Amino acid sequence: MPIQVFMNAAVATVDQSGTEYRSGYIVVRDGVIATLGEGRAPQIPDAEMIDGRGCLATPGLVNTHHHMNQWITRGHSQDGTLFQWLTTLYPLWAAIDGELEFASASAALGMLALTGCTTTMDHHYVFPRGGGDVLAAEVAAAARIGLRFHPTRGSMDLGASSGGLPPDSVVEDIDTILGACADAVDTHHDPAFDSRCRIALAPCSPFSVTGDLMRRSAELARELGVRLHTHLAETVDEEDFCLAHFGARPADYVESLGWLGEDVWLAHCVHLSDGDITKFAASGTSVAHCPSSNGRLGAGIAPIPELLAAGVPVGLGVDGVASNEHGGLGTELRGALLAARLRLGPQALTARQCLQMATMGGARCLGRDRELGSLEVGKLADIALWDLTGLGHADIDDPVCALVFGPPAPLRRLLVGGQTVVSAGELRTADAGALATHARAAARSLRERAGY
Repeated sequence: MPIQVFMNAAVATVDQSGTEYRSGYIVVRDGVIATLGEGRAPQIPDAEMIDGRGCLATPGLVNTHHHMNQWITRGHSQDGTLFQWLTTLYPLWAAIDGELEFASASAALGMLALTGCTTTMDHHYVFPRGGGDVLAAEVAAAARIGLRFHPTRGSMDLGASSGGLPPDSVVEDIDTILGACADAVDTHHDPAFDSRCRIALAPCSPFSVTGDLMRRSAELARELGVRLHTHLAETVDEEDFCLAHFGARPADYVESLGWLGEDVWLAHCVHLSDGDITKFAASGTSVAHCPSSNGRLGAGIAPIPELLAAGVPVGLGVDGVASNEHGGLGTELRGALLAARLRLGPQALTARQCLQMATMGGARCLGRDRELGSLEVGKLADIALWDLTGLGHADIDDPVCALVFGPPAPLRRLLVGGQTVVSAGELRTADAGALATHARAAARSLRERAGY
């Protein structure tokens, strides 16, 4: 791999001091940041010189919550609440298999790359009988597109006949789930510094899993040394469900099951009390904030300024693309900013706080903050070079403001470990048009299978 030198670019390192360079450089050697700074770039023989004039270099964005199987189920239940939306889509998801999952995940990953994402998780929790190895299919899709991938082996064991929300056809028994979780870690998990794939365990939600599964999943994850993830406190309906079935609000319920800690990150967390926030901060529990999905489903606005003020690590997430039909991560920075300000006014959240959540905050959620999330010597060269020379950005003097406040910015270059994934605004690891064609065919096939 040749040495790469980014030059003449504004640089937002998102390091602990918030270091920024008005016109700086970054040198990448063997997929790692070798040096960076203000001013003229060093001249290195045979290096690839990447001109960043008019651009902003940031760490690659980190997506902390997603459901990639949903790419081929977009546009359904356009006006439903979360529970209405779920009951509409469960029959579709129950018909997915490995082939359809590969097409869906490939499209989802392609869009993430085109919007500046270099590391993403996926929360996959529907494993239809006879559907093949859908987890392996999305791992293959991530390798195809070239992003770092943190797929979670999700699960549901509380079907409708037992008082849960999902139909019985999409739930599994606990022994099957725990065995599959252990197999997923053994097959796919790579704990190395430059890992491209790490597994976490992720029972779906309080209204689709039993307390026994939650407790035993936490025990298994800690035995295997992997992280834990679930949905929590997304809607008022969920809170009502938890109170009716468990006699506790969502955060109190999961705390009783061993689900607060530095190895846990929780999606949404819209409906939290001050006491919940205090518990998260004290335990080191992280939050994945999904502003577009929360808005699309009318779930509410998460208390992100309060979480950040308390010291809770917060990352950004796209969430399932059936509840965020855009599917890109770059737009979530602006969405987070606007949502917080709608709730608390113009000083609720800054552009730089949004960038921090999308990078270092996300890295902390995934347990990768020593490896990525900021531009620092020795960290992985996961770098987004945003082109701010166009009509939508060129006259904004502050490049971070331009990125967050402005329209979606194209990428002049996106590197993952020094490897080019996007260049001149185009995906280089796969044909975006072919991804769209395959996804369209997969969506049609899935609807036919499900009788839609």
